Amino acid sequence: MPSLRLQRVRELLKREIGEVIRRELPVSEAGLVTVNDVDVAGDLHSAIVFVSILGNAPQQKRALSLLTQHRKRIQGLVARAVVLKYTPKLRFLMDDSVVRGNRVLEIIEELEKAAPPGLE
Repeated sequence: MPSLRLQRVRELLKREIGEVIRRELPVSEAGLVTVNDVDVAGDLHSAIVFVSILGNAPQQKRALSLLTQHRKRIQGLVARAVVLKYTPKLRFLMDDSVVRGNRVLEIIEELEKAAPPGLE
């Protein structure tokens, strides 16, 4: 279990990265980008940012490439807002947990419909 300090840093980075992305990347180009989680290394030198992007597949691909292209700028803006000894190097990954969760719920719904009466 991560330390309380590490949890607080994760939440702070999550909030600030989300704000920077909202300000810097236009929705028309990148779609709606949401920061779901940030996984920070114990030494705070690197962080994986899990994002979900609302939009079609090409828009999602474009948004992820935009995030990767503007990584240094986003990192710099986060560094100004969050005072840490080290600003972690950011790496952006698509978070498909919401999609997987919805699929699991669909499967459960299908199973409930297919269940014979009396087994509920």
